[in-house]
Amino acid sequence: MRRPTRRRHTFGVLAGVVLLTLAGAGAPAAARQPGPACADRPATTAALHELTGTHRLVGAAIEVSGPGCGRWSAASGRADLRTGRPMRVDERIRIGSSTKAFTATVVLQLVAEGQLVLDAAIERYLPGRVRGNGYDGRRITVRDLLRHTSGLPDHVDALDWDRVDRWRYRHFAPAELIAMALAQPPPATSWHYSTTNYVLAGLIVEQVTGRDISVEITRRIIGPLRLRDTYWPGDSVRIRGPHPRGYALAGVERRRDVTEFDMSYGGAGGALVSTLADQNRFFAALLGGRLLDPVRLAEMTHTVPTDPDRLWPDARYGLGIISTPLAGCGGALYWGHGGTTPGFRTVGGVTADGRRAQLVVNDEPASYESWQALSTTLHTALCEAR
Repeated sequence: MRRPTRRRHTFGVLAGVVLLTLAGAGAPAAARQPGPACADRPATTAALHELTGTHRLVGAAIEVSGPGCGRWSAASGRADLRTGRPMRVDERIRIGSSTKAFTATVVLQLVAEGQLVLDAAIERYLPGRVRGNGYDGRRITVRDLLRHTSGLPDHVDALDWDRVDRWRYRHFAPAELIAMALAQPPPATSWHYSTTNYVLAGLIVEQVTGRDISVEITRRIIGPLRLRDTYWPGDSVRIRGPHPRGYALAGVERRRDVTEFDMSYGGAGGALVSTLADQNRFFAALLGGRLLDPVRLAEMTHTVPTDPDRLWPDARYGLGIISTPLAGCGGALYWGHGGTTPGFRTVGGVTADGRRAQLVVNDEPASYESWQALSTTLHTALCEAR
């Protein structure tokens, strides 16, 4: 899920199945240094500090883990501008579009169980739900939804981001979000990132299981993986437990607190709350084959080209997951997602050798350069001390 910015970024192919070998704005403080090979990460530390120093983001935190290194984490800047409380690595955050990876995983599990057909038209499961204004659910498959090739607009584009306080506390029903999307003209490109696709995927899960997508994500993923800090917030506008405040730009130098938000506008495409550690655990389990069988994991990691204006250069999209070449790692890829919600930007993923990293900032980058700096920090973390 994303919201309009000066340049659109979502935050965020191996052949066959991806099987991993898993086993104040002062200087960032390392939270854990597990061993001599991984204890000293000067490049990652410097990149994190640039986010809150050079690019003046409020706070940033990162967790890195992998074979032979254990877990290493660091934070920089502030979690709360009012109190000056420092940023931490272990607090809960909104993860936005990384929710899509959870939803896609549930859909593919249902495919494996024979309850869903990936290449069936969505009309089969949601009769009459997508009709009108040139859109027809009989010509859109479940696979199209998950990889953003449905040709459907994004309801997030139709929200009034200039007057966000008029709707940030209200509930949006899925039917309302779908109607907002279908009222828009068709996208200009064949691949078009659209959170509406995942709202529809969530409704398909509900149709075939009789249970809400939030229930299925909890019982199929959050529970089995023991993601203790990951939960579906429903209509609660607050983040439970310790968390940083989230900020949005309010002019050139000012920021406003937008931590409280009803995430029903993201739904199955953007509602989850989690932590950096839980996200690393989830993506490691997913790409390591713990949540999907080899056939379904191969389906998920079969990617198509994307529109760099709606993601980032060289990104390719699978079924709820993104592959990106790592700069400085000899052509290696990382697999993950990422999310953009009011107040929080996350990006992260896993490499084929099991290295994983998750990064969050509790602010809205003010320039393209600051967006690039997020990517640079992640790439540095995944490539340093390999």
